[in-house]
Amino acid sequence: MVEAGMVIVGAGQGGLQVAESLRAEGYDGPITLIGEEASAPYHRPPLSKAILAGTMEEAQLAIRGAEFFERQRIALLTGTRVAAIDRFARHVRLEDGRRLDYRGLALATGARVRRLPIIDDELDGVLGLRSLDDARRIRAALDRATRVVVIGGGYIGLEVAAAARKRGLEVTILEAAGRLLARSATPFLAGFYTDLHRGQGVMVELGAKVVALDGQGGRVTAVRTADGRSHPADLVVVGVGIVPDTALAEGCGLACDGGVLVDDCGRTGDPAIVAVGDCTARRTGTGTLLRLESVQNAVEQGKSAAAALLGRERPFTAAPWFWSDQYDVKLQIVGLSADHDRMVLRGAPEDRRFSAFYFREGALVAIDSVNRPTDHMVGRKLLDRKAALTPEQAADETFPLASLTR
Repeated sequence: MVEAGMVIVGAGQGGLQVAESLRAEGYDGPITLIGEEASAPYHRPPLSKAILAGTMEEAQLAIRGAEFFERQRIALLTGTRVAAIDRFARHVRLEDGRRLDYRGLALATGARVRRLPIIDDELDGVLGLRSLDDARRIRAALDRATRVVVIGGGYIGLEVAAAARKRGLEVTILEAAGRLLARSATPFLAGFYTDLHRGQGVMVELGAKVVALDGQGGRVTAVRTADGRSHPADLVVVGVGIVPDTALAEGCGLACDGGVLVDDCGRTGDPAIVAVGDCTARRTGTGTLLRLESVQNAVEQGKSAAAALLGRERPFTAAPWFWSDQYDVKLQIVGLSADHDRMVLRGAPEDRRFSAFYFREGALVAIDSVNRPTDHMVGRKLLDRKAALTPEQAADETFPLASLTR
């Protein structure tokens, strides 16, 4: 009889963190980490940044070396797909027919690239970016390309556009909404990035609804928009967001709503199953659903979920943070600015070095920092400690923000 241990489905940042945290919490039983990709767990954010820019080698992406898994006695199954979960028998069935019993199960299935159903994305030269293999294909395509069209003005699309433009390629961004970053940033920040890309020679087309792709000989040649225009392209990168991969969770009857529903400890409705990372959605205190796509979320949920599998409480409640690299601009975000009612600036946008502080009913809720890393690090402490920073203090360069964190 093989002891039923902890099984983790998904070998990304979140899944690996669950495995590491189980050992850190003192769990000494079997741990199996299952990943669909052939690669061992790797850092995903550099794919659209340093990997495309050619400033990082693939070997630097690995989160842990092979000796780590041996030392921690974590069985890593790469290139392996889970076909189904039987919650009542407490086992997972692999596509090759094998069955793994579990004492506790963690779902870290991540997300998949959202597709545009109205276009023929089977043409050569039409790519999305989510995995290392995707990044390899885009990087190779950039080596051959002259004209690049990016569909979607979110962070991934903008980072790809920046990498292509830095290579000297002709780049067009087609965004269906009236501004860039419509789902993830304030109008002020979106305006800054619109000016940044246009200043680098990128054609930024807003309100541009894609209706078709044209091709010749099975290869893409242009992107058509609803206004009748045709945008020539020998490479098209589709960056219109991701969709949480909830298929396994739904298949075994777990509650899902824009993600696998979890609490602040990563627990699902089944006491033996937790979920972490991009595949999850959390119910907030106001009743709204929150789904975060970030390394911090995957790591902290992984720690919380590991504790939950061992019957312990470790809620993840810290302010969320994110980052983006484009050209010589590093953006660092902390908090959620969606419902702010006031914004103040520290620094100057024209210098590409500033922080935007967002307040709601007088309370600080988020900070966007551009090339001001100190503001970001202090801001994380301010939000986590709910420090009483006023808009006037935030706007005053002489006021020491760190004084409120002591």
